[in-house]
Order: sequence, then C-alpha cells, then structure tokens
Amino acid sequence: MSFTKESAVERAKKDLAKRLDIAESEIETVSVAEKDFSDMSLGAPAGDEMSAQMISSGWSINLKAKGKKFDYRADKYQLRLHGYNGTNHIIES
Repeated sequence: MSFTKESAVERAKKDLAKRLDIAESEIETVSVAEKDFSDMSLGAPAGDEMSAQMISSGWSINLKAKGKKFDYRADKYQLRLHGYNGTNHIIES
C-alpha cells in the first residue's frame, strides 16, 4: 500500500477509533505537517526493531480524542503510532 497525506490521516483515525472504541467523528485532527524523521522507523521503533539510520521524509499526524493527544507518523509506505501507552506501534507497513 502507498499512503498519501490524506489516506494516512484517514487510516490513523480509523486505528485510533478502534483502540479507543469510539466513532471516527469523535476524533479531531489537530495538525498534519511534513516532517523529516531521523531514521526509517520514523523515530518510532517498535520493540527491538532495527532501522536504517537515514533521514526519512513523511508526515507528523497529531490527533485528539477523549481529551488526549495522539502522535501518528507516516510516510508513503508505513503508518506508526508513537508513545501509545508507553510503546510504539506499527499500524501498517
């Protein structure tokens, strides 16, 4: 799968709605910005994952629901959730 900025936001909202057991309409998009990440894991390695140490361009997607903010990161090939309950998650890769 190849993401666009818009499809990455849509997929992030779908994931968050499922995690929080709420409707997607209850999720607010706070910001979506182009960003250069420090590595191929978009600065959000999952578990013991090793990733290439090279700049990776993508999007920082900040969502808000139930009074909390959630940090998703995406590029054309992957979507990750950063720091959810203290860990990073690969949503799609």
